[in-house]
Amino acid sequence: VPLSGARVCLYEDGTIVTQEFFPTLPDNSELVLLSKAQTWSGVLYDIGQLLSTDRHADALVEAAKGLLSDEKSFKKRKVLIDLLQNLEDTSDLESRDEDADWFNGVDARFKTKSAYMKYNCESRIRGYMKEVDDATRSVQKAKVRAEFLKTSKCLVEMLKNDKYNGKYFDRTEKDSGRLCTREGWFTCQGSFDQKLCQSLHSINPYGSRESRIVFSTWNLDHRIEKKRTIIPSLLEALQNHKTTDINLIYFYQMLFTRENLKLVHIACHKKGAHNLLCDTRKMFRTGKNAKQDTTVKKKRLI
Repeated sequence: VPLSGARVCLYEDGTIVTQEFFPTLPDNSELVLLSKAQTWSGVLYDIGQLLSTDRHADALVEAAKGLLSDEKSFKKRKVLIDLLQNLEDTSDLESRDEDADWFNGVDARFKTKSAYMKYNCESRIRGYMKEVDDATRSVQKAKVRAEFLKTSKCLVEMLKNDKYNGKYFDRTEKDSGRLCTREGWFTCQGSFDQKLCQSLHSINPYGSRESRIVFSTWNLDHRIEKKRTIIPSLLEALQNHKTTDINLIYFYQMLFTRENLKLVHIACHKKGAHNLLCDTRKMFRTGKNAKQDTTVKKKRLI
């Protein structure tokens, strides 16, 4: 190292070691010798190097496994396990033949990760539809029940046309359709009353079998609540109105789309009452659109 501009600093935090400071250092302190053009920010520099490295990933995996086998500290073991999980990422692989471990426990009919993730999302949306159907049991009046069944059938048809919005979890979909990056990374959107996740939770269920399983604990949370608010509002609207009077597009959006759904890490999912109401101005067909719908209906009857 050229003498001009050279300096010594502490490894742990990058503090410059002056001639006066040197005698105060404890024995076995780790030092870093820097040239004029070099900088050192302590352990953070090592972390930065670790996060940005791809070339040495295999060596890091082996080193982490070696440390893990002898490590007694639960905290350090957890850090090493998390590190290994991220370093051994296989998100670049897609088919069952390429990454058999990822598909362990997944039905044999799914040949790609994207196909399974799409099905996973579809299943959640189908579950929401089932809750709508189950609400039929609470309807006492036969006429209202009949209208509610019509509404339910219409909503199912809308879902079928949108393929149950399975695109939200499918990384092969267009940017506007999916909730993840092209690589498969999902980011928590924060609780219903926040614009962003304060903890910056993220996960890539395409990366490993464990991440896929953990992702199942994330919620597609309704900002305006499904059971407490949306379904009761729909039932109330049908008390004195027919299905043809209801703005089904609005209810469809509130129940099954990103208009009202947020992807939320389980720690950010608030289970208490959200205290948000449906927009009564949008619940019924009004104005020009309602007239057009009526016209279409009459033509079909003719």
